[in-house]
Amino acid sequence: MKLGFIGTGKIASSVITGICNSEISFKKIIISKRNKGIAQSLKNKFKKVVIVKDNQKIVNSCNWIFLSVTPTVGKKIIKDLKFRSNQTVISFISTITLAQLKKAIKVKAKIVRAIPLPPISLKKGPVPICPPNIKVKNFFNKIGTTVEIKNEKSSINFWSISGMMAPFYELLRVMTDWLVKRGVRRDNAQKYITSLFLALSEDAAVNSKKDLKYLVKESQTPKGLNEQGVKELTKAGFYRSLEKTLNSIHKRLNK
Repeated sequence: MKLGFIGTGKIASSVITGICNSEISFKKIIISKRNKGIAQSLKNKFKKVVIVKDNQKIVNSCNWIFLSVTPTVGKKIIKDLKFRSNQTVISFISTITLAQLKKAIKVKAKIVRAIPLPPISLKKGPVPICPPNIKVKNFFNKIGTTVEIKNEKSSINFWSISGMMAPFYELLRVMTDWLVKRGVRRDNAQKYITSLFLALSEDAAVNSKKDLKYLVKESQTPKGLNEQGVKELTKAGFYRSLEKTLNSIHKRLNK
């Protein structure tokens, strides 16, 4: 099987890295030259990665095509590419719907929308896909955890949550800087913050079958530091603001 990537940004790079470090069987990964630095870095790291200049060559050569460009670029280039009906097309594009993809691709290829995130390079993290597809599910299960979604409208909720990656990292940065301002060395501060939130995330994952309210409650003691933290952030509107931002992202995706 030959895999083709149109677009070589952060997400494509993460997925390719995950694939190349997994047990997925493939002959080649053919990538576009859109981001020269990332493309060359991938080629240097992995022997099976090949760079081509022409997107149509990728489509002509591959069984599976991954669309990993911005919505603006996608709307511009996809309609001019000639796909085959026996291909599988997997789109990482956030605001182009299945109906729009089918119209642009023209032939009756298998089309799936997926939402991989950067940790997929470590073979970790969820990968929502819509519509369900057994082969695509098994593929992503080898580099992450596939979540099948039957309803495309519902999948927009997951796309909205994916917009919280940078805010999460910003939260870590603010806390790290807070420690640094109080005399802690940056490497120690960053190590502490990232290790703490890794442990908290792993604990949450282990307890994921329980209502998360349980963890919120269990991590507090009466008049303790965590109780103070939750109360003050709630009073300041921190969590309401988070929900408001999610609603705003969701609205944008529904346009």
